[in-house]
Amino acid sequence: MTATSTTSVTLLGGAVSVTNGTVQVHDAAALATSRLDPLVHQAVFGSDSDKRFARWLLWEIGQIVGVRAASIHELYLARGAGKCGGFTVPAINVRAMAYDTARAIFRTANKMEAGAFILEIARSEIAYTEQRPEEYVSVMLGAALREGFRGPVFIQGDHFQVNHKKYAVDPVTEVNAVKALVTEAVAAGFYNIDVDTSTLVDLSKATLAEQQRLNYEVCVDITRFVRAAEPKGVTISIGGEIGEVGTENSTPEELEAFMEGFNATLAAEAPGMAGLSKISVQSGTSHGGVVLPDGSIADVALDLDTLETLSKIARDRYGMAGAVQHGASTLPDAAFNNFPKRETAEIHLATNFQNIMFDHLPQDLLQEVYAWLDANAKDERKATDSDAQFYYKTRKKAIGPFKKKLWALPAELRAKLGAAYDAKFEFLFTQLAIGGTAKAVQQFVTVPEQRRPFPDGASTIVAAPDDADLSD
Repeated sequence: MTATSTTSVTLLGGAVSVTNGTVQVHDAAALATSRLDPLVHQAVFGSDSDKRFARWLLWEIGQIVGVRAASIHELYLARGAGKCGGFTVPAINVRAMAYDTARAIFRTANKMEAGAFILEIARSEIAYTEQRPEEYVSVMLGAALREGFRGPVFIQGDHFQVNHKKYAVDPVTEVNAVKALVTEAVAAGFYNIDVDTSTLVDLSKATLAEQQRLNYEVCVDITRFVRAAEPKGVTISIGGEIGEVGTENSTPEELEAFMEGFNATLAAEAPGMAGLSKISVQSGTSHGGVVLPDGSIADVALDLDTLETLSKIARDRYGMAGAVQHGASTLPDAAFNNFPKRETAEIHLATNFQNIMFDHLPQDLLQEVYAWLDANAKDERKATDSDAQFYYKTRKKAIGPFKKKLWALPAELRAKLGAAYDAKFEFLFTQLAIGGTAKAVQQFVTVPEQRRPFPDGASTIVAAPDDADLSD
């Protein structure tokens, strides 16, 4: 399914044509049928030239029918100004079976008229799930088209994180690696970026300002780089982070030390430049949860008061949407309705959806995954780990190597898994109160048209250095 810029080609059963490098959609309803599936598959598993064409075509179709990558920045500033609220935006890390998972998200969004949700992938996840930003954007847009969704699609770079060990050895090279990922991601359509320099907080310093100094100075440096990469008409939503997830809970004083330093530094270096729209904090969770020897997850002492207080300070004093909660998908179900009550701006969800997938895999495939982990992740096994702990903590690393097999699961099993995803997403969207938020998104978010030239020749997007050992 390829085309050239000088010919006319009819695709998707006549629903779409490409003439002289220009796309026309003749039957938008046909996009929400199985006719689209081979195009998305080609965008992931095709030859290099076929991938480029499929990814370009999915982007162009989205521009025409109104499924466009967008920034949530304007909605978040509106929330900071008190113009909307009462909901918590779920930022969903789509790691495995990305097309099926995202389709369930968009099905739920359609059913609930939800618009305030984010699809994201972290720097670490890009590596071990083998999903470069250009592929990820194409699959997310393809899933939206397949489900007949219309509206902005918020795609986010989660934990674009500085590796503190590498920074200590060579700070310029490590920061440049994050900047290279920004370049790759923004070119692909990531218009929401979480800059995570919280790894550089130095608690040995005497004052909070000194402890946070490297954090906010490097965050400003990367923020300026992000702003320089913005396409015309787009203000990328940028988040900062004051406390590394899994460490001590954040405090109002830490938030103020970071924000005062960040805002003063940004104003001095780039007067008038847009700053942050949200701030990530630590409130008692950890990525993936704490795994017990039997494979179950330990209870979490979530500090909701911290979230509420820091969110209020972020809005009232700094005009941001509020605080962001990471590492939350393995919390008990009863916890989720607290987040909108406490006006938490955003919550990051990943591991539970991965768990649902692994729970549905055929035993022979699951055993193949475990055998692969025994051979390829053995260095990550602690002497005290039970088999259940080891496999639970490392099985995410098998997602990339097994991607083609996961996408090729039998239709009956994929339908059963899709129903499980539908139920989970509907529950979470309800608890987080994002039903009906399509209206707020339509009111506040502008999404300029961005057409792309026909992809003649090799891709000009360069893959940034991988680092699978960071937060996700």
